[in-house]
Amino acid sequence: MMDALTIPPAPPRGRQLAVALDALDPDLSPEKVRPEALRVMKAALEEGRAAIRARFDDGATGAETVTAQCQLVDDLMVALLDFTVQRVFPMSNPTEGERMSVIAVGGYGRGELAPHSDVDLLFLRPYKKTPHSEQVIEFVLYFLWDLGFKVGQAVRSLDECIRLSKSDITIRTAVLESRPVWGDARLHVELMRRFWKEVAAGTEASFVEAKLAERDARHARMGDSRYVLEPNVKEGKGGLRDLHTLYWLAKYIYHVSDVSQIVTLGVLSEREAHRFARAQNFFWHVRCAIHYLTGRAEDRLTFDIQEKVGRDMGYKDHAGTRGVERFMKHYFLYAKEVGDLTRIFCAALEETHKSKTRASFLGRFSWRKKEGTLVEGFAVRGDRITVAAPDAFIKDPVKLVGLFYAAYKNRLDIHPEALQLATRSLRLIDDRLRANPEANRLFMELLAADDNSEFWLRRMNEAGVFGRFVPDFGRVVAQMQHDMYHVFTVDEHTLMAVGMLHNIELGKLKNEMPLISEAIHKVQSRRALYLSVLLHDIAKGRGGDHSELGAEVALKLGPRLGMSDEETETVAWLVRHHLLMSNTAFKRDVSDPRTVRDFVDVVQSVERLRLLLGLTVVDIRAVGPTVWNAWKGTLLRELALAAEEMMEGGLQAEARDTRVRAAQADLRAELKDWDDAAFVEHIARAYPAYWLAFDAPTLARQARLIRRTEEKGEFLAIEDRSDTWRSVTEITVYATDQAGLFSQIAGAIALANGTVVDARITTLASGKALDVLSIQDLNGEPFDSPEKMARLRDLIERAITGRLRPGRELAGRRSGPARARVFRVAPRVLIDNSASSTFTVIEVNGRDRPGFLYDVTATLTELNLQIATAKISTYGARAVDVFYVKDLFGLKVSHDSKLEQIKARLLAAIADPDDVVAKDSKPVAAAE
Repeated sequence: MMDALTIPPAPPRGRQLAVALDALDPDLSPEKVRPEALRVMKAALEEGRAAIRARFDDGATGAETVTAQCQLVDDLMVALLDFTVQRVFPMSNPTEGERMSVIAVGGYGRGELAPHSDVDLLFLRPYKKTPHSEQVIEFVLYFLWDLGFKVGQAVRSLDECIRLSKSDITIRTAVLESRPVWGDARLHVELMRRFWKEVAAGTEASFVEAKLAERDARHARMGDSRYVLEPNVKEGKGGLRDLHTLYWLAKYIYHVSDVSQIVTLGVLSEREAHRFARAQNFFWHVRCAIHYLTGRAEDRLTFDIQEKVGRDMGYKDHAGTRGVERFMKHYFLYAKEVGDLTRIFCAALEETHKSKTRASFLGRFSWRKKEGTLVEGFAVRGDRITVAAPDAFIKDPVKLVGLFYAAYKNRLDIHPEALQLATRSLRLIDDRLRANPEANRLFMELLAADDNSEFWLRRMNEAGVFGRFVPDFGRVVAQMQHDMYHVFTVDEHTLMAVGMLHNIELGKLKNEMPLISEAIHKVQSRRALYLSVLLHDIAKGRGGDHSELGAEVALKLGPRLGMSDEETETVAWLVRHHLLMSNTAFKRDVSDPRTVRDFVDVVQSVERLRLLLGLTVVDIRAVGPTVWNAWKGTLLRELALAAEEMMEGGLQAEARDTRVRAAQADLRAELKDWDDAAFVEHIARAYPAYWLAFDAPTLARQARLIRRTEEKGEFLAIEDRSDTWRSVTEITVYATDQAGLFSQIAGAIALANGTVVDARITTLASGKALDVLSIQDLNGEPFDSPEKMARLRDLIERAITGRLRPGRELAGRRSGPARARVFRVAPRVLIDNSASSTFTVIEVNGRDRPGFLYDVTATLTELNLQIATAKISTYGARAVDVFYVKDLFGLKVSHDSKLEQIKARLLAAIADPDDVVAKDSKPVAAAE
C-alpha cells in the first residue's frame, strides 16, 4: 500500500487474488512476472463473471448484478494496483508528491456496472506528474486493456480537477459521483472538500439548468419520446440516464449519497422513492440481460432480442396476449414512471430555488398572467397555472380535467406541483366523474381545440388523468405492437395523429399534403373527425378485429362525451373503416372503375370521403417518421379524386370508349411534331386499357421512347425518370415480350437493392411489352444516383438477355437481416374474382426479404399467368403484393382446380426461408 491512510482491506475474493499474486515466483523479473500475473487475474475475472452470470440466470436482480460486477472490478483494481506498486515498481519511501489515489467515476463511481460497461477511472495526484506515477498508470492501463476492459481514464491533479469542474459540466458530474477505490484516501477527501466549497456552492440553480438542458438534448437525439418501440435502455427518454439525472440533482442540491435519503427531506414520498428503486432495478435487469445476450456493451432493446429478454424475465405467452408485448408494455410503464418522478422532483427543486426558474415552451406566448391571478378557478404562480388550494381536486374532481383545459385556454404551462397533485389524486376519477357533463364537455373542447391540443393531451396522459377518465384509452397506454412497421406505442401514435390533424388544419403541412390541407376546411363534422382519430386504434391488443371493436367503443363513448346520434354514428363508421382507404389505394388498381365503384359503395358521400381521407393521412403519418412519403400521398390523392368524380356522376356517366378517345386526343396535343401517319401507327400498337392507365405527358414520353427504339432497330430500351413529388424513380422498360419478363426485371431490381412499389405491365398489339415500374431505394427515397442507375440498367439488360440468373444470385440473400428475422409473418394468398371486371386479383402476404417479389412473379410466370398491374407494399417486415392477372387466353382464372394450384404454388414460393430451414433441421436433430 502507498500510505497508512487507505481504502479498507479488500473483501475475500480480493484477498484470495492478492495471495495468488504474492505466490508468484519472487525471483521473476517485472517483465517475466507480468504474463503470470495476467494469467492469474484473467482466471479470477472469468471465474467472477461466470459466478455473477450464474446468479443472474438463477434470479438475481438487476441491482444485485450491477453491484456484484462493480465489486468484482474493485477486487481486481485493488489487487492489480497493490501488485504494481509492490512488485513491479516498488518504492520504499514515496514522497508527498508521489501520493496517488485511483478514483472510480461514471457508472463505476455510482457502483453500477453492467456486464460489458466501460470502466471509468480518475488517477488523482496532489501536484504535477512524477516519473513513478506515470510508470504505474501506464502499467495499470495496459494491464486492464489486456484483461479486455474498455477503460476511460483521466490523469489530473487536485487543482486541475477543480479548475476543469468549474468550466465543464461533464467533469463536474464525474467528480460529483466519484468514489475512491485505491490509494491515498486523503486526496479524495480533499477533492470533495474543495469541490463543495469552490465549485458547487452557489451554483445549484445553474447546475440544474445545465443538466436538464443536457437531458433535453439527449431526448431530442433519441427521438424525444419514451415510447419508441426499440428503446435505448440507457440513453432513451424515461431510461436509466434520466434516473441518473435525478440522482445527480439530488446529490448536488441536497448532498445525499442515496435517493432514499431525500425522503426525509420531504422531496419524495416513501412510495415515490420505492417507485424510483423499482424502475431502476427493472432497467438494470433489462440492460444486464441485453449485455449477456449480445456479448457486448449494447443498450438498445431491439426487436430481435425483445422476446428473449422478456422470456428470461418471466413473460410468457397467454391466450390473446404475447409475452413480449406485455414485457414491453411494462417497460414503457416504467419509463412513464420515470417521467412522473422527474416532474415531482423538479417541482421540489423549484420550491428550493425559486430565484431562477427554468425556461419553458411559454417563450412562444407574448403575454403573461400576473402572479396570483385566478383563471378558470385556478391560481397562477410564476406564469404557470396551479391549484388554488391543496384540496382543490377533492372539493371539485372536475378540476382534474379542467386543469388541462384552463392551461390550454390561457396559454399557460402547468405548475409541476399541480401535476404532482393530479397524479396523487387519480383515485378521484370514478364513474361519477366520467359521467359528469361538464368534465366531458371540457375534454371534447380540449380535444377539438382551435390550436394544437397534442401538448395538453400528452400532459394529461403523463399525469395518468387521461387513462383514468377514458379507461379504454388507459388500456392502450404503453401498448406496443411487436412489428417493424409501428414505431410508437398505441397511445403515443394516437396523440401524434391528433397533433398531425391540428397541424393540417393550421396549414403547416400544405406543401406536403395539399389535398387534405384544402379538404379539411370543407369538413362539417369536425368534432367527429377528432374523436375518430382518438379512437381509431383504441381496441388494439384485445384480440379480434380492432376496427370493429373500436367502433363498438365509439358507439358507447360518443354519447358520454356529448356527441349527437349523427356524430356518434359517423365516428363509429370512421373507426370501423379507418383502413379502407389505405387498403384500396395501396392494394388495388385505382385506374380500374370497379375498384373506385366498390370504394364509393362503402363511403357513399363526399363528406365521409373527406373525413376518411383526413383520418387515413394522419394515421399513416403518425406511424413513424419514414412511413409517409409522397408516393403514398399520390395514391391516396388519385383514389380521393376518382371517388369524388364518381360520386358526382363523372366516371359512371362517361362511357369507356369516350374516355379512351379523349385520352388519345390529349396525347395528340402532346405530339404536335408527329405527322398523322406516325400517330395512327402508334395508336394501333396498344389496346384500349393502355390509354386510360397513364396521363397524357406520360403517354407522350412512352410514345417517343417506342419510336426511337423501333427506328434504331433495337430490341430493348430502358428509360428512368425521378419523380421527387411521388418520391419514386420511374423505370420504363420497352422490350420484346417473353415469358417471365417482369420477373426478370424484378429480380434485377432486388439485386440492385431497389424496391418496387408499383408496376404497370402492358402487352402491346405488336408483341412488345412496355413495363413501367416505380421503384425506391431501401430508405424509401427515389432511386436516382447515377451510379445506382448505371448498375441497375446493366442488371436489367443482363437479366432479360439471360446472362444473369436473378434466382441464383438472390439465393444466399433470402433470409434478410437478423433484426427482421425475429418476426414471423404467416404466408397468405387471397384470390378475388370480384374486385375487377376483367382481371383476377391475387393478393400475396408474407415476410419481406430480398427477392420476395421475384419469387412471386417467377411463380406466376410458371403458372402461365399474365400480369397486367402490380401493387407492391411493405409494412415493416410484412410484404403485401397485389397482382391483376389473366390466363393465357386473356381471361379471368375461373376453374377451381387452377385457383387451388395457384394458391398452393404461391404459398410454397413465399414460405419463410427460416421456417423452412427450421423444419428441415428437425429430423436431423432428432436422428442425432
